Amino acid sequence: MINETIGWIGNILFAICGFPQVVKTFRSKSVKDLSAMFLWMWFLGEILTFIYIVLGDWETGIAHFPLYFNYMVNTIMAAYLIFAKYYYPKKYPAN
Repeated sequence: MINETIGWIGNILFAICGFPQVVKTFRSKSVKDLSAMFLWMWFLGEILTFIYIVLGDWETGIAHFPLYFNYMVNTIMAAYLIFAKYYYPKKYPAN
């Protein structure tokens, strides 16, 4: 039980660590300081690691729900920031 609690706490913290950047980007509509390479590597790393965990869990029959939560939330945040990186400069050009 303690192991599961530690897993949930750690993965919730990892899952929300990108949230301040998402909120800042959403409010400011500014993405000029976000590296596209970083965003794509983050996104692809989340997707590939999530697939690795799911396949491993499928083979062993053990589900790691804290990890699923973490990787799903981070994938959504990275996808939003990638969207913003390409959409906001066209919609809200810098003056």
